[in-house]
Amino acid sequence: MFDKLTEVKARYDAINEKLMDPAVVSDQEQYKNLMKEYKNLTPLVEKFGEYTKAKNAFDEAKQMLDEGGLEKDFKEMVEEQYTDSRQQMERIAEELKILLLPRDENDDKNVIVEIRGGAGGEEAALFANSLYRMYTMYAERKGFKWEVLNENPTELGGYKEVSFSIMGEGAFSRLKFESGVHRVQRVPETETQGRIHTSTVTVAVLPEMEEVEVEINPADLQIDTYRSGGAGGQHVNKTESAIRITHLPTGIVVECQDERSQYKNKDKAMKILRSRIYEKMQQEQNEQIASERRSQVGSGDRSERIRTYNYPQGRVTDHRIGLTLYRIEQILDGDLDEIIDALITADQAEKLKASGEQ
Repeated sequence: MFDKLTEVKARYDAINEKLMDPAVVSDQEQYKNLMKEYKNLTPLVEKFGEYTKAKNAFDEAKQMLDEGGLEKDFKEMVEEQYTDSRQQMERIAEELKILLLPRDENDDKNVIVEIRGGAGGEEAALFANSLYRMYTMYAERKGFKWEVLNENPTELGGYKEVSFSIMGEGAFSRLKFESGVHRVQRVPETETQGRIHTSTVTVAVLPEMEEVEVEINPADLQIDTYRSGGAGGQHVNKTESAIRITHLPTGIVVECQDERSQYKNKDKAMKILRSRIYEKMQQEQNEQIASERRSQVGSGDRSERIRTYNYPQGRVTDHRIGLTLYRIEQILDGDLDEIIDALITADQAEKLKASGEQ
């Protein structure tokens, strides 16, 4: 591990020098790439510096204790330094192992979130709206921006489907474990007998891909226009501004009718299409590498039931890590960090275990 850290530190110093080279500064693409790598390496190099400082203190204390001849009070101070610095080294070494885990190349990207009502009809559509509200409130808590890409509302204020982007540094790293089936258990307002109903909503979290990252041949696209429409007359107009794009090689279909402008709807639809094509490519790669270990938390399978929201008990349970919290209202108001941090920790533990077995 420490040989690897020494290499990282050398690379970090070399990048630092390059960033001061006027020729590099004038080359925007190279400068941007180097700055990104420099920024990614900084936490690791700083933590390695903490380890080095603790090790120097440990070595100094050990040498003094080995040489002996210390007065009682001073010896006690040195022994305390010896113990403290050894504990620091052990703690920092564990943190360094986590920082050395391979980074997800998409962690820094913006995300596209797609929420669809599943089993449960109108009740599922209403809960889709609750999840949409939860994620947008979470985005605001984190200082992220968000934008609706497409929506298909229902008469009672729910969503058959809603797609939106969340823009901010590290958005994908925070939200990537939200993909899957979210189950709600509650008494619907329309239920006269007071019976608890179970409904499901599917969430997909996709990294937003740039045009250069996913190339799409225009000849592979079938683009249709139609008049947008919505519940209660929303978004209805007389022009064919809504867009439906079919990617012929994959059969992926994307619709967008949120904007009045056909051009804007097409732009938003292409954003979603790029991310869905990328997701399909990733799934095919994972299927091809069947022997590759897939982490317990991060499979991102949309058909997997990942979480239950039980209103009568005020309970939210994440089934992947066995975490249950009795504060459903706060969570649905966007207070998701405790769940997300626990999922990230579980994913790191699984990857550490996998790396230790190799």
